[in-house]
Amino acid sequence: MAALSLTPSNLSHVSSSRHRRHNVLLLGRIRPLVTSTPKSTRLKQISAGKLPFSPPPSPPGELYQPFRPPPSPIPPKYRSLDPAERLEVLRNRLGLWYEYASLIPPLSQEGFTPASVEELTGISGVEQNCLIVAAQVRDSLQSSKFDPDLLAYFDSGGSELLYELRLLSASQRVAAARQVVEGRLDAKAAQELARAMKDFPRRQSDDGWDSFSRESPGDCLAFSYFRQSREAISDSERRVALEKALEAVETEVARKRLEQELEKKAGGADAEEAADEVSKYSVPVVRMKYGEVAEATSVVVLPVSEAGEGDEGVATAPACRTDGDFGVLTADKAWRRWVVLPRWDPLAVIGEGGAVAVGFPDARVLPWRTNRWEREEPVLVVADRTRKVVEEEGFYLVSRVGGMAVERGSKLLEMDVEALGTVVLVVRPPKDEFDDQLQDEDWD
Repeated sequence: MAALSLTPSNLSHVSSSRHRRHNVLLLGRIRPLVTSTPKSTRLKQISAGKLPFSPPPSPPGELYQPFRPPPSPIPPKYRSLDPAERLEVLRNRLGLWYEYASLIPPLSQEGFTPASVEELTGISGVEQNCLIVAAQVRDSLQSSKFDPDLLAYFDSGGSELLYELRLLSASQRVAAARQVVEGRLDAKAAQELARAMKDFPRRQSDDGWDSFSRESPGDCLAFSYFRQSREAISDSERRVALEKALEAVETEVARKRLEQELEKKAGGADAEEAADEVSKYSVPVVRMKYGEVAEATSVVVLPVSEAGEGDEGVATAPACRTDGDFGVLTADKAWRRWVVLPRWDPLAVIGEGGAVAVGFPDARVLPWRTNRWEREEPVLVVADRTRKVVEEEGFYLVSRVGGMAVERGSKLLEMDVEALGTVVLVVRPPKDEFDDQLQDEDWD
């Protein structure tokens, strides 16, 4: 007997048909997660020619290292020492100066200050800075292929010499260091040489500059002395400066220029007598230099009055004198403006309490002309109030409507005008190098 089926045969067909239709509907409503690959994420075909090069072959047993840290500035014999041992090296100056100088900067990373290093080693902060900077200068010379035999000259006590070359360029340092070695210069002479080389390119507008060579350290130093001879007050100072320039000069053109200048000074007595501005009362004109007061062995302090204040400013300026072993300045009244100047010869002979400086905003109002006073420039006119007797060839401070003036004695005698004091010195301010360059272009 056949088994009875409860499900009709056509129902299974209908059921499967409905399921397929339902699945199709569901698939139609569900959005595929990824329908296509975005252009930005598609992998492009890479040409074999664009593949990076393989690292260069390394010797057997060595790994390829694309980066190598810079070598340690500390000499190998000191690298294994701990901070306490490095301080011991500094304390006892073990080794050459430029070797143990390299131990000072890393100590700051260990928390040591210059003051603490000084306390622990006895090396002052100034000396620490000198050692560090001098070692850097020595490294630059070594990098510039400086002659090793000449470099060895600085191994013993050379830090002070090399420190003075710190402001020069690499090429200038090489030339200056060679000059220091060949001339056996001390630290002060090395400083003077470095300053002359640094200053030389800025002096193109000065008279005689084109006769000297910037490539020659000796010429740069000689030009510095040449400038000093032009600004010197006495004939003896001018001659000394020119003779020092002749000792330092290296090129033949510069030597001839100096010899001509020396001959002019030696045979200029007759010319000076004929000059209308030169007499026993001739007024020196001095250009101040930056740092000149700090380097002077003796200075004077003068009260300053402004030309616009007239005779009252000169008359009321305090009389000053120095007292005691320490040269303490004593003034008979309070004053608000003072100037400190080196004790040049004209200032040393002013009568006690008679010195006063009068500021003029424009040097062109003075009754004589000197080199390049075609531009506006402030000056200080120093006068001696104890010398009021007018002589024909002197220069004197006088009162004018609206302020002060400087007049020649011959003119005052004609006008029968009383003088407030005899002019003994005119001081020009230090040159501002940037302004000088601009104004020099205007002159040309």
